[in-house]
Amino acid sequence: MSSTNSCEVSDLRAYQHQVYAVVYSVILAPGLLGNVLALWVFRAYVRETKKAVVFMMNLAVADLLQVLSLPLRIYYYLNNTWAFGHFLCMICFYLKYVNMYASIYFLVCVSMRRCELIMRPLRCNSSTRKRDLVICAFGWLLVFLGCLPFPLMRTTSNDLNSDSREKNTSKCFSELPMRTISGPAAGVLLITAELLGFIIPLILVLACTCLTAGSLRERTAGPIPDRGEKRRALRMVLSCAVVFLVCFAPYHVTMPLDFLDKANVLSSCKLRKLIKRCHPVTLCLASLNCSLDPIIYYFTTDEFWRRLSKPDIPESRLMGRRLSCITGGEEADD
Repeated sequence: MSSTNSCEVSDLRAYQHQVYAVVYSVILAPGLLGNVLALWVFRAYVRETKKAVVFMMNLAVADLLQVLSLPLRIYYYLNNTWAFGHFLCMICFYLKYVNMYASIYFLVCVSMRRCELIMRPLRCNSSTRKRDLVICAFGWLLVFLGCLPFPLMRTTSNDLNSDSREKNTSKCFSELPMRTISGPAAGVLLITAELLGFIIPLILVLACTCLTAGSLRERTAGPIPDRGEKRRALRMVLSCAVVFLVCFAPYHVTMPLDFLDKANVLSSCKLRKLIKRCHPVTLCLASLNCSLDPIIYYFTTDEFWRRLSKPDIPESRLMGRRLSCITGGEEADD
């Protein structure tokens, strides 16, 4: 306990609250407007195209869930106190991780679908959208269940003695004390989160990027997507990879270190202080994805350009897409 106290940083809480308040205030407006606009655009094209629109709609919903919780987070970090009850605190805390891992899941789905449509463009049938809906439902169930340990590992005010309860009733999010957990259980949780939540998804996205880039060197003929379509697909998959590396990679480097620090496993005070300074920054980078995803949609999907330039989809364009599917093209009406 003495080593823990000697490793405390006096101005750490003020530093963390300042970082969180500034970053969340910056991403609130573009994240809200961008994802609402994305849902409006993709709603018009969800039955028209096979270009992973169902996955992108779910990705926008995941981002919107986090954005809607940001005002309460900003209030807490500006006022240094939580006044909305423990249950709402846990909901906002939970949604943070649901957004992160739902975004990871659907970014993988988007990358794999765009790669599949380039590598096997003749697979255009009426069951594609139904299959996508099943994949999305499974993804949400997996994410909701997989993220439950994050709030469950935090103690409630009822678990504390009277002195500690009075001290912690105004705290929320990562400042809530952690429950005591055995070393083997902690190791299983960390390894599972790193493997299933980041490493395997990153490998899949990078593999899709390599396959899509390699398809540009292949000459195709007939009803196969042209090089322009392949370049657009490559931009989308590359954008997903960039979001992984910029937003999620730093967080998944510091997450196990932060866990070990909170569990008082680390003995080096210098390392613990460095973790306390770096982890809030990586957590903010992970939150940045809810503003970056709409930018990806805008610059890598034709649907955004067409929808914003023309409020209604011409019937002739819809008929052309129906004929495209019949002849083996990529887009079709379900």
